[in-house]
Amino acid sequence: MKVIGLCGGSGSGKGAVSEIFAENLIPVIDTDAIYHSITSTPGECLDAISSEFGSSVVKNGALDRPALAKIVFSSKNSESLRLKLNGITHKFVLAEVERLLSVYEKAGERMCVVDVPLLFESGFDKRCDITVAVIADIETRILRITNRDGINRESAFARINSQISAEELKSRVDFVIENNSDLSELRGAVLSLIEKIKP
Repeated sequence: MKVIGLCGGSGSGKGAVSEIFAENLIPVIDTDAIYHSITSTPGECLDAISSEFGSSVVKNGALDRPALAKIVFSSKNSESLRLKLNGITHKFVLAEVERLLSVYEKAGERMCVVDVPLLFESGFDKRCDITVAVIADIETRILRITNRDGINRESAFARINSQISAEELKSRVDFVIENNSDLSELRGAVLSLIEKIKP
């Protein structure tokens, strides 16, 4: 089974690309959804986060995301705390990804897309047969983020700036999908890619 690693910065439209793959009956594993799932109920991942960042980040048996964000992003050494958090969570998320990949392979699927925002940072790119980045112009991304998340332009720009650049992604992946236009054009680009990479 071909494993396709899908990445792209905030506002690039990676979610829309995932939906088009799914519409074409290609299974998609969403690592953000896995992270939310494993931190919403008591378990090893939550225990490890609590042990590192303190019990105040857990409320009613689930991760208190605003409390954790306050500790991680308001600290002077926020970069090292973010790396520490990713070091804890990636291990649990990727273990669940492997479990799901095994399920799909046993079911006879020939391709599976894994949506991993931090594809290269997590090292999951090494597990992929093909890597794909969704990119878009900065202004397009800012507009999408501000509309979607209700934050101001400066916050959207800061979020984009904290992520791996589109230029770097382009240099590291096998395929690039540009998403600066409408959904029909995006759908065409994804269908064209599916034709190229299908087994």
